[in-house]
Amino acid sequence: MVRSTTIARASDALPLAATVDDEQTEHTLQEYKQQAKLIFRRITPNSEPQCSIESGPYALHYLIADNVIYLTIAEKSYPRKLAFSYLDELAKEFSHSYGLKVDGVRKPYAFVGFDTFMQKTARLYQDTRNAGGGNNLERLNGELQDVTRIMTKNMEELLWRGDSLDKMSHLSSSLRDESQKYRKAARQINIDAMIRQWAPVAAITVIVIIFIWWRFF
Repeated sequence: MVRSTTIARASDALPLAATVDDEQTEHTLQEYKQQAKLIFRRITPNSEPQCSIESGPYALHYLIADNVIYLTIAEKSYPRKLAFSYLDELAKEFSHSYGLKVDGVRKPYAFVGFDTFMQKTARLYQDTRNAGGGNNLERLNGELQDVTRIMTKNMEELLWRGDSLDKMSHLSSSLRDESQKYRKAARQINIDAMIRQWAPVAAITVIVIIFIWWRFF
């Protein structure tokens, strides 16, 4: 089942809304909520717009729409179709209610009142074993989107990729600094070579000019 949901701004990972979880859920999902924050920080314009990230017994499903990230934590066995249909419902309602305000928000959890809609919608998307009857489940299955092309990753892959990107960024910065140092050194070597090449000629020219000036003036 859907256990917890957070909505954040994609451009800077500012949290906009989240479900109000009970103490037990908060304790159980503490590690995975930290992973959710990591995912928010790692999101870039080139990130997959929809993705499932598996971590232990849970999966973190996210959807990006209009500079907003919708992320929910659910058991790994929870159907991905239900998870992404749930997120799609949230995205439509959130965009309708707050879409024009998202970019101007400065304080976190400015739309905390959206919890009411998230809790109500989550109840409609319970696990198939507790979906409230076959008719309700058939109705949901008929409306669900195709998720076969949505990428699935694991948290270890995400962490490794993030570390690698950090290392590559550091390496790129170091190479850039070394390249600048090389260009400066090469420029100085060229200047020194020109001085050594033309200094004798310049000295002779000066001597000739002085001699001519002294002889005729």
